[in-house]
Amino acid sequence: MKRRLPVKPEPVVAPEIIESARQVLSMERARPSVKCVVCGDQASVDATEQLCWVCRRLKISAWRDADHQLPAQE
Repeated sequence: MKRRLPVKPEPVVAPEIIESARQVLSMERARPSVKCVVCGDQASVDATEQLCWVCRRLKISAWRDADHQLPAQE
């Protein structure tokens, strides 16, 4: 009994799309990275503060909590 050669499946994604995705990834890696001043994770380069998205959300949440507590303290 002879073995059949495995049939190579055709690529699902076109090679042009894969190449353009590689170029986008290489451009993102080339961007300078900024570290978060709180936790040291990667932060956005465009932000005015050097905070990652998690620390930024925690800061906004803390401000909201402080705003809600001010009337109760008076």
